[in-house]
Amino acid sequence: MNTISQVRPDRMRCRVAPSALALLESARQGLVSAESDMSAGGRYVGAHLAALRAAAAIVAARAEPAAPRRRRPQSVWELLPRVEPTLSEWAAFFAAGAGKRAAAEAGLPRAVTSREADDLLRDAGTFVSLAETALGVPSQAPLPLPAAI
Repeated sequence: MNTISQVRPDRMRCRVAPSALALLESARQGLVSAESDMSAGGRYVGAHLAALRAAAAIVAARAEPAAPRRRRPQSVWELLPRVEPTLSEWAAFFAAGAGKRAAAEAGLPRAVTSREADDLLRDAGTFVSLAETALGVPSQAPLPLPAAI
């Protein structure tokens, strides 16, 4: 996966729209909420949604208005690599977890393990920090997350 140092420096210190900043703040709050969730499914869903909001912040801040044409809707995970190619691997990673998130949201008891949830929570925290860096927003300190068992 990409590290903070791999995010393009020419994208640093740009002015960020309030809507993108609100999405980043929502992502951070989602991580805090997910970290305190006692269920593996809840942690997984919360972590995945936090990453989704961080990706949406980048897309909102960087996307060029498209010419009006009939197209199928695209997910943020499809749009992110176009506006921030250095995060392409992260987009693929989180897109691959969307089905598991849907299963956890549906309440399927064996949708995710505790280990998977904790791993995704850590990965989502890293991704949110990368999103902040990509937008030139001061990154928050990583959340203290429980050690995987």
